[in-house]
Amino acid sequence: MIQFTKHEDATLKECLYTATHDSGLKIAIMPKRGYSKSYAVFGTHFGSVDNLFTSPGKTEKTALPDGIAHFLEHKLFEQPDGSNVFESYAKHGANANAYTSFHVTAYLFESTQDVEENLGILLDFVQKPYFTDENVAKEQGIIGQEIGMYDDDPDWQLMMGFLGGMYHVHPVRIDIAGSVETISHITKETLYDCYHTFYNLSNMCLFIIGDVDPNGLSDFIDERLLQKEKAEGEIKRFYGDEPLSVYQKEVRKKLDVSVPMFMLGFKDPDCGYNGRKLLKKDLELSIISELLFGKTSELYTKLYEGGYILGGMDAESACEEAYGYVSLTGESRQPEIVRDMVFEGIKKVQETGLKEADVMRVRRAMTGQYIKQFNNLNAVAHQHMAQVFNNISLFDFPAVMQEITLEDLNNRLRSYFDPERSVLSVIEPQ
Repeated sequence: MIQFTKHEDATLKECLYTATHDSGLKIAIMPKRGYSKSYAVFGTHFGSVDNLFTSPGKTEKTALPDGIAHFLEHKLFEQPDGSNVFESYAKHGANANAYTSFHVTAYLFESTQDVEENLGILLDFVQKPYFTDENVAKEQGIIGQEIGMYDDDPDWQLMMGFLGGMYHVHPVRIDIAGSVETISHITKETLYDCYHTFYNLSNMCLFIIGDVDPNGLSDFIDERLLQKEKAEGEIKRFYGDEPLSVYQKEVRKKLDVSVPMFMLGFKDPDCGYNGRKLLKKDLELSIISELLFGKTSELYTKLYEGGYILGGMDAESACEEAYGYVSLTGESRQPEIVRDMVFEGIKKVQETGLKEADVMRVRRAMTGQYIKQFNNLNAVAHQHMAQVFNNISLFDFPAVMQEITLEDLNNRLRSYFDPERSVLSVIEPQ
């Protein structure tokens, strides 16, 4: 039987039960009494950036074709008996999906009934790969068409142009789906090698949220896990020696858009750690970004009322162990002027410093959003899956937020937002 540890948050009135199975699988269950819907995610710490690694116990590096994590996600739904996983889910009233990000591949379902049956389907098909020369060749054609669709997607091309301009060697600059050329090198052998390395349960996590009983699911989960012992050794990942500078300060592409789109951002100069320290940086950048670029900021007002941005402007921070950035996305007929005004606005605040009253206002708003998130099962599940492999817990937010001082924020503001480490990506009308 799996022994769970109970974590309670008195403020949230939420409980999280966690365990590590003998196989090394991380398991987390959050009971939500009275909720009709349940949501489960079974994910592996394997994304598009993991294209160079050494397997546990080995010293020789293995290089993978770009796009293989996404390709493998598609192929796992193929069953040896020809059955359809989605049809199996539908019989038990569940909607299913999967996704591949830069760091995680995850398989999920949501349902209002038959949680055990649907959980059994999820655990079974993810643990039973079936690759043949024929089904791999067929998938190459299907994914090739998908890649072609993304080649014409302005939002996607805007982001990939941004990342390509920011990073010299880190594989986050490479499209998650790869290219038609790179996926042509994927074979059933490379898929099986990849699967056995990254879909080892010691590299995976199972998260379940809904009106469920952790102890009631314990034996069921244990019986469905095919791997009974933890793998010896760890996967070592190699992302290249990324310099502090950006690769290209300006990237432009012409696509079928009516108004130019821009993505302006700053490269993180402070990487190489995870856990609460990483979460603290993420929260600091979220507070700073809201104060610099939010709708109540002086800079946003100038840009909007002056007609330099059309509609809104979205700020986002990405914080990972090996890389990070803060970005601004919007539409503008004069993206270069927007860039200059952003630099000028940041410099002004760097000189005067942030104000305690403004910081407290944003802290309260962020705390409210954090609490509200626990009413959204999907959001909680994806938040957990995004953080668990960075050694961050769902309940770490309040304590880490309390650690942040005004001095921390002003130091981060002055060290992070350097115009010399900025990139402007623009999609222009054809």
